[in-house]
Amino acid sequence: MNKIFTLAIIILLTGCSIGGEKKIKIFSIEKPREKLDYSMPTALQLEELKWIIITSENAQEVFAKLEEAGIDPVLFGITDKDYQVLARNFAQIRQKLQETNNLLKEYKKYYEPKDKE
Repeated sequence: MNKIFTLAIIILLTGCSIGGEKKIKIFSIEKPREKLDYSMPTALQLEELKWIIITSENAQEVFAKLEEAGIDPVLFGITDKDYQVLARNFAQIRQKLQETNNLLKEYKKYYEPKDKE
């Protein structure tokens, strides 16, 4: 009796799963890419910076010339090794900016291809 009951439930369950299968149709709607509407960044217009190299031999002379020109002689200094660090930091900044510009160009190519127009 137990076997018949189990067999009936199995047939009932498999019968429901075979006949009740539904197929889903997938429709894809191609939506054109929207323009980024973002212009490329413009180059920076930096002010010119004048470097004055002060050594132990020319310090008196440089300070005297600055005072004559009406400039308060104030010294902000870094060592030659720190100057190298500064140069490496600026090189990293330039590299990151170049990467960002290249990324923007690639986005523009992807979103605004010229061959489809």
